Amino acid sequence: MKKTLHDLPRDAFVGATFAVRVDFNTPLVRGRIADATRIERCVPTIRHLTTAGAKVVLLSHLGRPEGRARAGLSLEPAAGCLEGMLEGSVRFCPHAEGLQVSESLRAMEPGSVLLLENTRFLAGETANDPRLAADWAIWADHYVLDAFGTAHRAHASTDGLPRAVRTRGGAAVAGFLVARELEVIGGALDNPRRPLVAVVGGAKISDKIDVIEALLPRVDALLVGGAMANTFFRAMGMETGASLVEPAKCAVAARLLEVAGPGMVLPVDCTVAGALLDGAETRAVARSEVAPGELIGDIGPLTIRLFGRRIQEAATVIWNGPLGVFEIAGFAEGTLGVARAAAAAADEGATVIVGGGDSAAAAHEAGVATRVTHISTGGGAALELLAGKKLPGVEALSNRCSA
Repeated sequence: MKKTLHDLPRDAFVGATFAVRVDFNTPLVRGRIADATRIERCVPTIRHLTTAGAKVVLLSHLGRPEGRARAGLSLEPAAGCLEGMLEGSVRFCPHAEGLQVSESLRAMEPGSVLLLENTRFLAGETANDPRLAADWAIWADHYVLDAFGTAHRAHASTDGLPRAVRTRGGAAVAGFLVARELEVIGGALDNPRRPLVAVVGGAKISDKIDVIEALLPRVDALLVGGAMANTFFRAMGMETGASLVEPAKCAVAARLLEVAGPGMVLPVDCTVAGALLDGAETRAVARSEVAPGELIGDIGPLTIRLFGRRIQEAATVIWNGPLGVFEIAGFAEGTLGVARAAAAAADEGATVIVGGGDSAAAAHEAGVATRVTHISTGGGAALELLAGKKLPGVEALSNRCSA
């Protein structure tokens, strides 16, 4: 078990400097935060630290600037957004290392918050440069990971820094957001209420082979949709038209079907069209009746009802990945239907966990985000956790049995 903020003694906070890795990788529209959800989810951890008298230094990335400063990817707008949530001053440092950071740190008072510039403006961040991690660790008494969305990356701010802090005698702990993610997702996998139903969507089976293989022995039913279902159809000898298929993965799909038996539930019908475009004419067909040249864009109405019944019979539901091209209205109903069914199951007392990314967006679009048990802040990290893999950012934290 890894340490959390609750494991630190009260005297560890007052006047101490905490390096807090947050995930402020939020969409910007004309220089303004378009969706502040990720920032908001970090507020409890930040407020806990400031209330206890700590100096809070926030590190985050934004986008993929590839190791160089880019004005359109500055974190400065996030400082103003966070300031409004905390109802207190949040200073912004337009640098992530060096003399300017040192000067900003010297001006900090207990209970204050400083946000550094985008860590990915530094080439050493994604390279997990030990020099950069050591430079940060000089001023950090303790480290907090509150960025689940980056916990699967071994970067300087998620792996090198916490290890460097521990080497210097400090603690590296999980913040409230990360602790909650690990508790909910881990609990659903290790000790779920049954029946346990997993819904896996997305475009490519190659992206989720590990997840499917890890889930199959754990779940009572695995519902598969999205374009990855097309590869299973092809492996079963069905016509898939011009749909996205991974021919090189058909053998893998056939093996998974054999291993899973009735535990894997594939779509029984599909929504198809001549083009996956807004306004395209669509039709629902049995999965065995897709015509050459047609494109499968969504699960069909019979499958929506089938998946809905299986979800509503479950005591625990894990959902990761869209069931169709849900950003196009004509192919959104499958994903939105699953979102509504998941919310209805949660209303009846089921534990419903929604993976990050597109699944979370679909839950919001369907208007059910507040009804499900948990929406993960990390799509990639959630997938790795579901696949039984270790997350580098979590592995770098202090164990409860040692500092």
